[in-house]
Amino acid sequence: MALPNCIGFIGLGQMGYPMAENLCKKTSSTTEILIYDVSQGPLNKLQAAYTNKVRICDNPRQVAEKATCIITMLPESSHVEAVYLEPESGLLSDYSSGHMDQRPLFIDCSTISPQTCLGVRDAVLKRFPPTNNEEPSITSVDAPVSGGVLGAEKGTLTFMVGCSPISQDFAVIKNVLSLMGSSIIPCGGPSLGLVAKLCNNYCSSLIAIATSEAFDIGMSAGIDPRILQRVFNKSIAGSTVNEKWNPVPGLCPNAPSSKGYEGGFRVELMRKDVRLAVEMGEEAINTKPGGVAHDRNMRLGKQGLKIYEEACMQDDCKGKDSRVVYRWMGGSETWRTNVFPDELPDEYKDL
Repeated sequence: MALPNCIGFIGLGQMGYPMAENLCKKTSSTTEILIYDVSQGPLNKLQAAYTNKVRICDNPRQVAEKATCIITMLPESSHVEAVYLEPESGLLSDYSSGHMDQRPLFIDCSTISPQTCLGVRDAVLKRFPPTNNEEPSITSVDAPVSGGVLGAEKGTLTFMVGCSPISQDFAVIKNVLSLMGSSIIPCGGPSLGLVAKLCNNYCSSLIAIATSEAFDIGMSAGIDPRILQRVFNKSIAGSTVNEKWNPVPGLCPNAPSSKGYEGGFRVELMRKDVRLAVEMGEEAINTKPGGVAHDRNMRLGKQGLKIYEEACMQDDCKGKDSRVVYRWMGGSETWRTNVFPDELPDEYKDL
């Protein structure tokens, strides 16, 4: 299925900018990219790089007036509501599908609450109701991402899409998102992409804390972290966090922890996602599948949230990659020079 001829992109932050840049790189020379952000800097930068393809808009409404596919990548639920619902300049404020050659498509890649997602979707369907008992005349779908800034830059993001694989729009959704990611996973229906994303980050946030604590314990007891990482990779404690995003500086040369915890997924964003996941768990119907009563106390989640909240308040952790929880708990960052040899002994290198 052909790609839209005009694509809008709103939100050029740490994740949004490289995502939009991949759209510019990978679409045809005749595709127009309309962009909007509250900060002028990234707008000017992207337009300067793709002068003949990119047009800057003054507000979301201007994007909606022409684009047949609009992607949003915003920090919080409140930003998504403002971009879509603001009466004078929002995407739904003065938008008419009468000028379109094809049905417009809204794809929100933000990580927000499922409730906000469903509320915005209701507003879209109210503004553009289905006709003659047919499919809605417009599509609004949640498609949050995993993979961090590195994945956004490389175009290898995972998209968790809130629709069915047999949805009539999934083919075009997949084509568009494939320009920015390598895994496009339909999750079943509206808001379920967000449910998957929040559950994923809930789990990965706790793995990062557990990995940090385990390495701190092991190093304090005398084991070289390079050996411990190998053990984890070959054992049940192995994880992507351990192998590619290890919180201990120096174990993964390209990970944020080895670059002063710069880049990556900011600790403030992880705090937000854990909070949303805990709230989702508390607000969900308190039953297991099948209707069995279930006492869900979110024991790990609440403690993990507290850790990320405290890390966000510590001067040498705020604004850093979320794996900075290792620093927050006092883990050694100078282990290579102060405790263990600069290089592993030769007898360990081939193990």
